[in-house]
Amino acid sequence: MIYICDSCRFLFSRAAEPEQCPDCGKYTVRRATPLEQREYQARLQGGLTGPAAKENPYDNPAFFIKYAQMDRSRQGLSAAGEWHVLEPLLPPFAGQRVLDLGCGYGWHCRYAADHGAAQVVGTDISRRMLQTAEERNAGEVIEYRCAAMEELSFPDGSFDIVLSSLALHYVCDFTPLVERISRWLRPAGTFLFSVEHPVFTACGSQDWEYDGKGQIRHFPVDRYYCEGSREAVFLGERITKYHRTLTTYLETLLRCGFALRHVVEPQPPEEMLELPGMRDELRRPMMLIVSAVRV
Repeated sequence: MIYICDSCRFLFSRAAEPEQCPDCGKYTVRRATPLEQREYQARLQGGLTGPAAKENPYDNPAFFIKYAQMDRSRQGLSAAGEWHVLEPLLPPFAGQRVLDLGCGYGWHCRYAADHGAAQVVGTDISRRMLQTAEERNAGEVIEYRCAAMEELSFPDGSFDIVLSSLALHYVCDFTPLVERISRWLRPAGTFLFSVEHPVFTACGSQDWEYDGKGQIRHFPVDRYYCEGSREAVFLGERITKYHRTLTTYLETLLRCGFALRHVVEPQPPEEMLELPGMRDELRRPMMLIVSAVRV
């Protein structure tokens, strides 16, 4: 018999009905539906394992250790270079239902809960990230779910606010996701997200061009209008991200029933400019923040 864990979406086979998931240890196991059984058989034939066939570098132990050492991982929102720009754009959370897509360690979930949110759902494909979120940023109104955001399903009008921080550039098909987010939000609900800037993702290398002495010459921008996957090196590991033009980000929102409120290219705050390499971040945009309202 084939079973599935509703917490981490792990599919597995057992002769007797298990009480808990052999992967995440939670007691949220049930028999798989016929569709889920077919998925299990297809993945078994393809040699795939885990909650989904999607790339998930954050569950790579070596990568996760490096990520955990970043300032934003250790210190939270205040150590994020874009936080001084993002925080003023956040809507009031009091009494609101909040969805955080690609929530990572759950810093934004905790912020929403601390500011009065009635319900916070944080989702991420990485079980390691969610384990840390539950350890550091748990709360009575916070629920964490392990799932790829492309596979989520909620009733229409389930949320007042949808957030996503530096996660949507891992999504291959942007338009279908935005269409679903539009349905998940109530009218006048807020969709606020940050992504890597299209100038930063265009070439794919995400590194400077250097001269023969190792000094920075410039940042390369190439294949800007050729949208699609890019092989990048992040924290010494090769990962796949998806490049989209600024037009695609903004026009997709407009076509899916959103009105734009803010479009911001954050610069490092003054107090961070003396950190190694930070002044070079003024030479090209690295991030894009967009706030929109469902009309």
